Amino acid sequence: MTVMVTGGAGYIGSHMVHALRDAGEKVVVLDNMSTGFRWALPPDVLVYVGETGNESLVSAIIGAHEVQAIIHFAASIVVPDSVSDPLGYYRNNTSNARTLIECAVRGGVPHFIFSSTAAVYGTPKTLPVAEDAPLAPESPYGTSKLMAETMLRDASAAHDIAHVILRYFNVAGADPAGRTGQSSRNATHLIKAGVQAALGIRPGLQVFGTDYPTPDGTCLRDYIHVSDLVAAHVAALRYLREGGESQTFNCGYGRGYSVLDVVETVKRVSGVDFPVTISPRRPGDASAVVAANGRILDRLGWKPERDDLALIVGHALAWEKKLGLRNDQSS
Repeated sequence: MTVMVTGGAGYIGSHMVHALRDAGEKVVVLDNMSTGFRWALPPDVLVYVGETGNESLVSAIIGAHEVQAIIHFAASIVVPDSVSDPLGYYRNNTSNARTLIECAVRGGVPHFIFSSTAAVYGTPKTLPVAEDAPLAPESPYGTSKLMAETMLRDASAAHDIAHVILRYFNVAGADPAGRTGQSSRNATHLIKAGVQAALGIRPGLQVFGTDYPTPDGTCLRDYIHVSDLVAAHVAALRYLREGGESQTFNCGYGRGYSVLDVVETVKRVSGVDFPVTISPRRPGDASAVVAANGRILDRLGWKPERDDLALIVGHALAWEKKLGLRNDQSS
């Protein structure tokens, strides 16, 4: 049984591929390599370079490798960019997902795991936010993901394909074994940017908005270690293979940290007091988003092992140092 991982050469996707290979799974990757890296993957994994919206390519991969599960990571993910380029986000995150789902249905793929986002909630009225809370995305990014969720649910109702939708909160950190991590130099993830500032890769760190209705005025987020997130996907795949019904789960720890909390933690872990600039709010940023995670704990038996902000920052810092050495050697 082959697992097809779209976006498998990217940040979260590469962690997923390593976890699947560690478990002895057959894996094939589809990635357009816009933010992915071949070196981030095990050398024995077959990689197809292309788009999830390429119907003929996707169908050929499913048929050639007898794909029995698709884990779909490939997407555009930067909220402010989605505000300035909404049609690009609807093409990549929604239209391409429709094509991928259709190919899965036609190819008889029984299991589909979709990488969604807490951005579908917008700014929740209550915290922590549960899966049945009102859905009110505040950016084209969130809307594009919600539209893909809707298509997947409708497809599962009409066809023999069961799915799990995983709504990510803020993913951070890196593989504890040092095999992969967030490798895009211009990534906008806060912890990534913070450790780059600590290492002098960036001149400092920007904090966007200090007038939010939160304890210190900065945005509040639920940060989840990428390895725990991947473990949730492994649990979701097992759940589907055991006959589990289609379901949606939050992926978070159920606690929030503010932007200034993260800045202080990065400074403490790195031992560097880097410059911080206060800038205006960014469009599309919700003030506070924290997961209610009781459903995934109960139904998938997921047991997070790295619920520690300092540990997450430490792994991100170690990866950034390793990445810097790699870049220096290849330049």
